[in-house]
Formats: sequence, C-alpha cells, structure tokens
Amino acid sequence: MARKLFGTDGIRGVAGEYPLDRQTAYAVGAALGIVIRQRATHESPEVVIGMDTRESGSWLAEHVAGGLASQGARARFAGVTATPGIAYLAKTGTFAAGVMISASHNPYQDNGIKILGHSGYKLPDVEEEHLEAEIFRLLENGVQPHGETLVVDEGLDRTYIDHLAATLPKPVSGLRIVADCANGSVSHLAPDLLHRLGATVTTIGASPDGRNINLDCGSLHLDNLRKAVLRESADLGVAYDGDADRALFVSHSGHVVDGDAVLYLVARFLKEHGRLPVPIVVATVMSNLGLELALAGQGIQMVRTPVGDKYVLEEMLRLNASLGGEQSGHVIFSEYATTGDGMLTTLRVLEVMEETGLDLDHLIQDLRIFPQLLVNIRIGRRKSIEDMPSVVSGIEAAESSFGKEGRVLVRFSGTEPLARVMVEGRDQQRVEFFAHDIAARIQSELGVDSSAT
Repeated sequence: MARKLFGTDGIRGVAGEYPLDRQTAYAVGAALGIVIRQRATHESPEVVIGMDTRESGSWLAEHVAGGLASQGARARFAGVTATPGIAYLAKTGTFAAGVMISASHNPYQDNGIKILGHSGYKLPDVEEEHLEAEIFRLLENGVQPHGETLVVDEGLDRTYIDHLAATLPKPVSGLRIVADCANGSVSHLAPDLLHRLGATVTTIGASPDGRNINLDCGSLHLDNLRKAVLRESADLGVAYDGDADRALFVSHSGHVVDGDAVLYLVARFLKEHGRLPVPIVVATVMSNLGLELALAGQGIQMVRTPVGDKYVLEEMLRLNASLGGEQSGHVIFSEYATTGDGMLTTLRVLEVMEETGLDLDHLIQDLRIFPQLLVNIRIGRRKSIEDMPSVVSGIEAAESSFGKEGRVLVRFSGTEPLARVMVEGRDQQRVEFFAHDIAARIQSELGVDSSAT
C-alpha cells in the first residue's frame, strides 16, 4: 500500500493537527506496541522515548507512551535529548525500539514522530508499511487516546554522553568554543560535554522556552554564531539544529565550515592515519564539485546519492564506507553511530584539530569550493523534467558550457511545492546566468514565484 503517514524522516506535521494530533500519536504508540509484542522475547518490552524542546513534545510523548501501554509495552523516557542519542540507546540498550518526538530544524509549531528499530536505524520501508497499516486499523476502529505519565530517567542521557566522551582520545584543554544550541535538544547536553572534555565554552541559543527552537539561531542561522566567535576570539564555533543530528562550524576567522568541508578534513585525516579502510566518502547530489575534486586529490572516491541522510546511510552500508554526510551538516561516522550526530561530529573535528595542531582555516585550505547557486521555484503542479523541452535544452546548454568543471541539478522538493535548480561551476557569472535561465523556463511551465538562496 502507498504510505500516507511516513515520509523520509518519520511522521511530520503541525502539532495538534492530523497526523500530529493526540489520537494519531496514541495510535502510533499502540501500533508500535502490537508490532514489538509480536517479536518480543519477554513479556514487557521497553521502548525509549525522547523529545526536543517544542511545547508540544510532552503531550505527544505521553500519548505515544499511552498507546504503548495499551499493548503491554513500557516506555522509558529520556526527556529532552538528541535524536542520535535515542538511536544509540535503542541499539545498545535492552529496548525493542526508540521514538523521537521532533521536527528537527522546523519551527516550533511543527513536530514529528520518528521511529527507530532496535538496530538504531530508521525502520525499513516494509516495516513502516506494516506499522502504518496497524495505525490506520486502530484509527478506523476509533481508539480513545489517553496519555501516560512520564518521568525522566536521567541515566539514559548519561549513558549516551559517556559514549560520546569515550570516543575522544584525549582532552581538548585550552580550546575556546562557542556553541549555538538552537534552543533545542542539546541546550544543556552540548555545553556539559564540551566542558567535561576540557574546553572553555560560551553558549548561545541555549535558553529554550518551547517556542524559540531554531528561531534565528542554530545551524540555519549562523550570523550570531559568527559574531560571537569573532567577539570572543574563539578557536571555533559550532551550531546544532533542533534535534542535534547535524552540526555546522565557524572558524576562528569567521569562515563558515559546512558539511562538505567537514567531510574533507575528516576524510583526509582518517586516511592519513590508516582509519579509512575503504577510501570512499558518500555524499549527496548537493555536495560541491570542489569536494569531489579535493577528495580525488587525496586518493578518495566520492559517491553521490539523492538528498537525504537515509540514502547516504543506505549507500554507506552497501559500500562498507565508514564516512558519509550532507552539505547541511548531517555527517555519519559508522564506526560510532547509526545516524548523523552533531555532537559526535564536533568531537571528530576537535580530534583532528588537536592531533594536527591546526585550526579549521588551515585544515580546509586545500578545498576549493566552486560557486554554487540554488534557486527555488514555487510550483502549482508537477511535471516530469523530460516533458518540458525548453527546460531540457536549458540544462543541456549549461552542461555543454561547463563541461567537467560544472554541474546542473534540477529536482522537486519532497516536502514543499517547490522545484529546485542548483548550478555550480568555476565561473560565478555563468553559474548565475544558467541558474536563473533554467529557473525561468521552469517558472514558465509550472510556477509563479522564484527566489535564490
């Protein structure tokens, strides 16, 4: 059956409205309880639940827990924590599954329910379809939702933070770090971890009030972090998103270090130290051509996937690659984690800085990023690119002009009524010309508005 609830990152929506209403949240918990009871090896299977700082998180978690309890499954509550923390606990603990209540980088009005298997990975499509069928059956039968009282188990976060701390070979005493916690999941966890490891930490975006998550802060809004790094003369700054599965950085000089740059500096370090057994980095179609060429110069192949950390992880597992990620800051280190983890990424960057004695500017000085422009076109309908001859000819003209020193990517958003045109190449003027030319052709066919980002 076609899935109607689960997207590429769980169930998302406006909190309080279907499918993020109380009844559906309860049905999700009950359906999960039914599924895990079918395979449980003991009578009362446990599920670990966590959430970010949105004001809707508590009642959503309580109703998922209520649904679980209705089927004889027990919820243990980690409280406000990071998505990768729930993934780690699901895999390493006695839990049958993990549930994270979060809408990641979205505004506070949105929320989501992400389900992870005991493996620590997102559920395979076939399991999501089975779960969704149970959810719809329960809703059709008219479930009566009620919440389950939840008490935070502080030991769950300690287990996760201890795991992270143990991955750093030695302390980073003397490093001055500014951490922007997006008023989200790691508003307390990240500063505590970095202090524990010897860093001097200045925090911003660490006063969540239920409505300010991601609001002018975090990985989508780096201006305040950059200003703070320069003001504090810090060695680096790090910005997380709402559920801390991604991290972006700012160097001592104020230069933004995105996911592509992190992949480059970490991949080179790991290869030089014999810790990249398969010389492959998995990235997405959005990663800059400059990253691909820089990695090739280090004898490392870059393999591209569609946009989405799910696809990156699938390809990493297929190729037995230990490193992959996205330009947006989702970086996956399969040696330590089953998902992108912003705090783990921070520790890996700190490890490279500590071991090499170099700052971020020096670590990425060989990475030549090509000019890149992304234009979004709001559309009223969708149509195959192949069925729009003028768009195809615009793409072909750009590709012919750039040759091997440029790329064109045209795709439709999976979550919004947008077409996205990305053009990159060595020459800024040609990049801008072709990006706007192709966008105009799409707009003529399908859309009414466009904006460059």
